[in-house]
Amino acid sequence: MNFSLYIAKRYLLSKSSNNAINFITIIAAIGVVLGSASLFIVLSGFAGLKDFTLQFTSIIDPDLKAEASTGKSFVISEDEFSKLNNLESIASFSKIIEERVFVTFEEKSYTSAYIKGVDQHFEKVNAIDSVVVLGSWLTQKTNQIVSGWGIANTLSFGVLDYGKRINLYVPKPGKGQITSAKQAFNTFNAVNVGVFDVNENLNDKYIYAPIDMARALLGFDENEVTSLEFKLKEEATEDQARTEITSVLGDKIILKNSAQLNDALYKMLNTENLAVYLIFTLVLIIALFNVIGSMIMMILDKKSSLKTLFNLGATIPNIRNIFFLQGSLMTIFGGLIGLLIGCIIVWLQKTFSLIMITQRLPYPVTLKAENLLIVFITISVLGIIASKIASVRISKKLVSI
Repeated sequence: MNFSLYIAKRYLLSKSSNNAINFITIIAAIGVVLGSASLFIVLSGFAGLKDFTLQFTSIIDPDLKAEASTGKSFVISEDEFSKLNNLESIASFSKIIEERVFVTFEEKSYTSAYIKGVDQHFEKVNAIDSVVVLGSWLTQKTNQIVSGWGIANTLSFGVLDYGKRINLYVPKPGKGQITSAKQAFNTFNAVNVGVFDVNENLNDKYIYAPIDMARALLGFDENEVTSLEFKLKEEATEDQARTEITSVLGDKIILKNSAQLNDALYKMLNTENLAVYLIFTLVLIIALFNVIGSMIMMILDKKSSLKTLFNLGATIPNIRNIFFLQGSLMTIFGGLIGLLIGCIIVWLQKTFSLIMITQRLPYPVTLKAENLLIVFITISVLGIIASKIASVRISKKLVSI
């Protein structure tokens, strides 16, 4: 066995004759254990919150979405439509027409809504029916719409109220003097048959409508769409689907997956996760100052033993390596114990819902191997640096006096 490692293990496991040093060492070890456990628990909590947040957007997000590479819309020919239907990787796809609209109901108005015209295949691509909390999904070739909860709440309308129509307005393109609202806007009177609830952003944004209604309201041509949404077959890969779709539609479209469609949300969640990691890493660094202090105290306590080792032929690098290895082992083993405690706490929360956000909603946590690796690497690197700082205090003058 390596000489320095053997002595380091003996020093790590043995008690000092000075109770103050023993106490300081125990405090340092507890700090490492609690620091690594806390960091892992917090990262698991944020991973759970991230999964909990993204599950709502993923409900109505397609596997892939084709958007116009230039402008707001593009034309899909009958030949391209037929080829897309025969692609091996595509289970189904839906034509989409989307644009901003002005909505009024009785005396109230809403200016930040978007109409999303969908065809009969939309329910095969997205599980939209699972988020319709009031009423039902719309029927094609009608004047029915399904609104977000936020829009319905703001304008105070319900479902299936045929006596009170919802008015949708879109500005007409063109030039010249406008003398009436009829000249300025394309309008459509609709009946709300359902209300969906996904998240605040989508609830306040979208009104779903039959694609024919959206086409007439916006003045689009028969084969003109703003996007196509695709659902992939289970055995298909994203790369395979991208290649096949691009081979049909060429460079007139840009393909985006779920993460790219929600890039702002992903960036926000990742930034928050990074900020919390850095804050708790700073706390961990402060805790490791105790390790440096306990190592220096141990060096002073073992001064006579170190002198003996030096006289017996041990070099200064050998002696430094003893305390470097001792501090490294303390932080690594402390980190592993902390990770074990953290895993147990996260498992208990996941299994028994110890902490609740509401009466029915437990605080979400997720056990991820990458978080285990991140915490272990962090504690190991910081522990090695702290041990190195402490061990370099040993000099020839110290062991020879």
